[in-house]
Amino acid sequence: MFHYERELLRLVPRVLRARDFRLYLEGGKRLVDLWLQGGRAVLGHKPPRVLAELKNSAERGLFSPLPHPMEGRFIKALGQFFPGRAFRLYLDPGSLRHALEEAGFAQEAGDGKLSLWRPFLEAPDCRPSGDDGKAPILIPVLPWPLGPEVLVLEKDMDASFPPGDLMPPVLLAPATRALYNLAAALKAPGQGRMRYRKIEKVLGGEKPSAVLWCRQGIYITAEPGIGSEKYEAMFRRFLEGGFLIPPSLMEPIILPGSMSPGEESKLAELFLAR
Repeated sequence: MFHYERELLRLVPRVLRARDFRLYLEGGKRLVDLWLQGGRAVLGHKPPRVLAELKNSAERGLFSPLPHPMEGRFIKALGQFFPGRAFRLYLDPGSLRHALEEAGFAQEAGDGKLSLWRPFLEAPDCRPSGDDGKAPILIPVLPWPLGPEVLVLEKDMDASFPPGDLMPPVLLAPATRALYNLAAALKAPGQGRMRYRKIEKVLGGEKPSAVLWCRQGIYITAEPGIGSEKYEAMFRRFLEGGFLIPPSLMEPIILPGSMSPGEESKLAELFLAR
């Protein structure tokens, strides 16, 4: 995280608890979380059974990065989303970046070989994002904040990449459960997309806005050229309105799995603000 992003997050009042899609603050107020840690909390904070898996692994003392059956279970869970692909697991973004460089790829490559993968993604309403899951190298944004970092590779690229890291089972167990939770959420009727009619109406361009917004499923991005000062003002405006947006313009706003009618109306107003 860059210094500028850390400074924006320091504007947030102290958070005492996080649950579902809300952050509960010192003093009794709460925020609707539209950042969701860049998508790693897309299923909400404290998703079902994930913390139980973390606790069980911790009680067994499985903190060391040693071979364990859980690695195979995690790979099997990944296979639900990426059948026929090869996988590499890494402890942190730095290790993943180093592996890409060693294999001759840059993480920010724009040649169509490397792409993010996000769940609940749909065709964009305005400009394309390129995050379509068809690139030969994918970096999935998984629904669990503690990792691991993953590379998803076409089989014919498998030999070009160095081995991944050994992962502590205490990290793999909850991440595996989170993947099964995600698979269930994607298959559930009506859950492929959270519908907020007022938000869709505003972003559909029926009213003028000071910022060009692009919606792609539950993901909403602002025009990249708005500048850091304007984005900081927008960050503050959303924060005062009761919403946490990403500290970086490079990350999307993520519509949460639940909002009250009042929260939705307030958010629609903020999207229209000049």
